[in-house]
Amino acid sequence: MIAELDIVVQAAREAGGIIMKYYQADYEIRDKGYHNPVTTADKESDLYLKTALTESKPDYGWLSEESVDSKERLKRDRIWVVDPLDGTKEFIEGIPHFVVSIALVEDRIPILGVLYNPVTGETFSAVKGTGAFLNGSPIHCETKNSPSEMVILNSRSETRRGLWEPYKKYFGELKPIGSVAYKLGLTAAGQADIFASLRPKNEWDICAGACLIREAGGKLINLNGKNISFNQEKTLIEPGLIAGDDTAVDKTYKILTRN
Repeated sequence: MIAELDIVVQAAREAGGIIMKYYQADYEIRDKGYHNPVTTADKESDLYLKTALTESKPDYGWLSEESVDSKERLKRDRIWVVDPLDGTKEFIEGIPHFVVSIALVEDRIPILGVLYNPVTGETFSAVKGTGAFLNGSPIHCETKNSPSEMVILNSRSETRRGLWEPYKKYFGELKPIGSVAYKLGLTAAGQADIFASLRPKNEWDICAGACLIREAGGKLINLNGKNISFNQEKTLIEPGLIAGDDTAVDKTYKILTRN
C-alpha cells in the first residue's frame, strides 16, 4: 500500500499544479445544473488524474465527479474515487478552501485517502491501519466535552439558506467553509470538533476524507446513524453526514436529529 500512497500523493500534487495555473486567472466556467459549476481546471485535473492513476493500476476501477460513470467499476475489487477539484465555487471566488481528493476503495471501504490543497501546501494522507498524517506529522480527531464549546465546520450554502439556524444555540461556533473534503481533513487534524452536512453528498466528496477521519480515530455516519459504504451503484449519500471524534459525533447526532 505504500507504493499506492506514493503514486497518489505525487498525482495529487501534479494535479494541484495544473489547478494553480488557473487560480485567480482566466478560464472557462460552465454550470452543470443547480449552482454546480465546473471549470477548465476541474476538467484538466480530472484528465491528468485518470490517466496517471489508471495507467499505474489498470485493474482498478474509476469513479470521478468529472468523468462519465461506468458501472463496470462495480465489478472491480479496488476502485479509485476522485474529486479532481473539490471546492470549485471557492476556487472561482479566489478562496483557498479547495483540494484535490483521491481515495482507493476495497470491499466498500476506503483503504487510502489523500487530500492536497495546492494553495496552502497541505497534504493530508491516510492508509488503513497506519494512522492519518498532515504533511508527514500524525493527526488525530479532538473534541471538547460539551457541544456548547465545539467548533462545527458546516456548509456555506446551507448557512446562507438558514438551514443551521435551529442548531446555532447548541454549539460553540458554526464555521462555514467550502469543500467538503477539506472540512473532513481539517476535522481529522483536530482543527475543528465536527464536520456536518444537512444535505446529501456524493461519494467523491467524502471518500478520501472518510479514510482520514477513521485513521485519525474518529467516525463518519449519515443522519440516519449508519456507517457509509462506498462504490455503490447510487453515488449520492443521503440524507446528510456527521464526522469527527466518536463522542462528539454521537452528541452532534442527537442534536441534529431531535424532532
